[in-house]
Amino acid sequence: MRLPIRKYGDPILRVKGKRIEAVDEHIRLLAENMLETMHAANGVGLAAQQVGEALQLTVLDVSQVEDRPSTLKLNGEAVEIATAMPLVLLNPTLRVAEEKDSGSEGCLSFPDITAEIDRATTVELEGETLEGEKIRIEASGLLSRALQHEVDHLNGILFIDRMTSAAKASVASKLKRLQKETQKGME
Repeated sequence: MRLPIRKYGDPILRVKGKRIEAVDEHIRLLAENMLETMHAANGVGLAAQQVGEALQLTVLDVSQVEDRPSTLKLNGEAVEIATAMPLVLLNPTLRVAEEKDSGSEGCLSFPDITAEIDRATTVELEGETLEGEKIRIEASGLLSRALQHEVDHLNGILFIDRMTSAAKASVASKLKRLQKETQKGME
């Protein structure tokens, strides 16, 4: 089932997600619905906050993006992106490399707004699967960027918080308009 995606101005986007202690039917169904919602919106990642749940749960799928390659190691073993996607991650923690690069980023909660964002070129992530297994991911490229973006969401951090002041100023009127529309829709 497709879920409504919360837009900028909805307070849940600023809420740090609660740790998931046990995977039950609600969590499984939520993950399934989040994947359907993300794919329908042509996104590469979606955090639980974006569908109204303040939980440490995110889904990702970068397999359809060919012009921004990624590398992936699962538990120390290099794997093809296409065979590993989609990813459903619970309770992820990130370690980021010091080396950064700038890249274009958007967000399903910010329609029609993109900006150049500095992110670490590589990351290591530890988390859990829906099956309760521990998972370790090493990623670069678009997957690294998407993991950083989604883990930020899980901690109530939005990509606009990572923009330079000049970039934020250039989208300020769009942000204001989006925030007003969202708040008006919540009344």
